[in-house]
Amino acid sequence: MSKLLARKAPGTFKTLPLYVEATADGLNYRGLGLPLNFAQMLERRRPVEAADSQRFALELANLGVSVRLTMAWQGRDHWLLVRQQRPDRGDTVLKLISGYVPAHELNLPLLTAIQEVAEECLIENGGSWLGGRYADTWLPTPYPLRYHEDSHFRLSPLSGAARPVQCGNLMLMERPRAYVHLPTASLQLVYDLRLELPKDCRQPSLFHVDERLEDGELVARLERRRPDIYLLPLTNGLPTGELCTLRRGELVAASTRGLWLSEGFAAQDGWLVRDERIRWKDWQASRPALHARVKRLGETWAPGAGYQTR
Repeated sequence: MSKLLARKAPGTFKTLPLYVEATADGLNYRGLGLPLNFAQMLERRRPVEAADSQRFALELANLGVSVRLTMAWQGRDHWLLVRQQRPDRGDTVLKLISGYVPAHELNLPLLTAIQEVAEECLIENGGSWLGGRYADTWLPTPYPLRYHEDSHFRLSPLSGAARPVQCGNLMLMERPRAYVHLPTASLQLVYDLRLELPKDCRQPSLFHVDERLEDGELVARLERRRPDIYLLPLTNGLPTGELCTLRRGELVAASTRGLWLSEGFAAQDGWLVRDERIRWKDWQASRPALHARVKRLGETWAPGAGYQTR
């Protein structure tokens, strides 16, 4: 039985279309025109083309953020992925925690990113829920749940991308990886963060909560029978072929049969990603060559883009 956590009208969301200029050295974006509601934004998310993957100027539908979240459990690092049905694309994929950036946070996408973590990644321990903190900023507690008063998780930045991203004249904090997704005419920023559990969190369970459109409203529900958040174990910072969920402190193996990953794991050419999704087995098959390059060049591996130089 699902538990209703939140309900709101989609018309309250406003974002801005973008004008993006890219060179081999960096990428710059700024808002363009008037704010769009959710339906207007989706209408603009139609395929665009760029002849040169390193140098171009494009008008895009929206700015999105993703968080490559790394969490240690039982002495091993894991990436956290979430399952999402995408009605606008007619598929179901595993992806990074992500969301659309509202108009008033266009120059503060990191704020949107940490808010998405608070909304999408719920951590239960001992019958109550963990709040979170990033540096001196407390994450919102968006749902009517019983949150721990004296215990919380911490978010902190990990590696940054080699090439800078700017919003107008403002250089973005934490140097997110950026790519333009041509099929949806969108710019995506990927932040690399670590989630540190408190020491007294001994039997955590992880759940994914995502908004869905129901009868004209955006609804968020907690589904205990389908946690929909997965841990991808790492060895020496590189992903393995395993996948699991975390229930009351125990890792439970999950099937990867027929699994698809979002475009964030697909190949990136310069600043561009052309695919809608990638099969898990195809992504796995590409890893040996990627791992060899990481070892040879001492680079930091990232989904899709492949590499980020420290």
